[in-house]
Amino acid sequence: MYSDEHNEYLKKLKRNKIFIISSQILLLVFLIGLWEVASHFKWINTFIYSSPSSIVKTIIGLHNSHNLYQHIFTTVYETFISFSLATIIGVLIATILWWNKTLYRVLDPFLTVLNSLPKVALGPIIIIWMGANIKSIIFMALLVSLIITIINIYQAFINTDINKIKLLKSLKANKFQILTKVVFPSNYSNIISMLKINVSMSLIGVIMGELLVSKKGIGYLIMYGSQIFNLSLVMSGIILLGIIATIMYYLVYYIEKLVVKN
Repeated sequence: MYSDEHNEYLKKLKRNKIFIISSQILLLVFLIGLWEVASHFKWINTFIYSSPSSIVKTIIGLHNSHNLYQHIFTTVYETFISFSLATIIGVLIATILWWNKTLYRVLDPFLTVLNSLPKVALGPIIIIWMGANIKSIIFMALLVSLIITIINIYQAFINTDINKIKLLKSLKANKFQILTKVVFPSNYSNIISMLKINVSMSLIGVIMGELLVSKKGIGYLIMYGSQIFNLSLVMSGIILLGIIATIMYYLVYYIEKLVVKN
């Protein structure tokens, strides 16, 4: 049983959480309402800024034409594939570099240069290499998220509590045992945090790829809308991206809660 003071503290935390969530929802509703009012009374140019009602009509129109879910599925599929590949390959390469410090010192400048390169500039080369298809989009997204994953996970690995590592070494543990018993368990939260970053990075890479070469997906909708000066379609694509990113973020968030809990 908790004390009365502790129960009161828990209630205070709960009330504060409810207040924050309510404030966020009210702020979002206020901004959307202000946007709609401004467009209704012609305070803003709806041709340039569109309006919430026009965006809703556009999304409903996409739904009625049976195009909406095809575009959503394409973007989610590409993001999931690139996200999964970047996470698996990134953790694997970071582990190899942790295992072999000499190899890391050799590759470090190359990783830094690749990470600093504007990936969109490599788009035309990727299209020539991979072809104008979904492979180019996934490769672009992989390129955007993989290097940063390797660097961040490696830095987390080398910053593992040195005292724990020394303790295992004093018990004659080999390198594999140190990796599996200390390094990985100590960095579960860091790996999960990297997953959150990978969600956004993979989605950015996918949209960059779809803007360059695609006939389906949210990026294609945004590009097509800008080409025909349909700002409602462009804004609809941006709203859909925000929803997809939010859902994927919270999926990773709940995975993090399960991992930390266990």
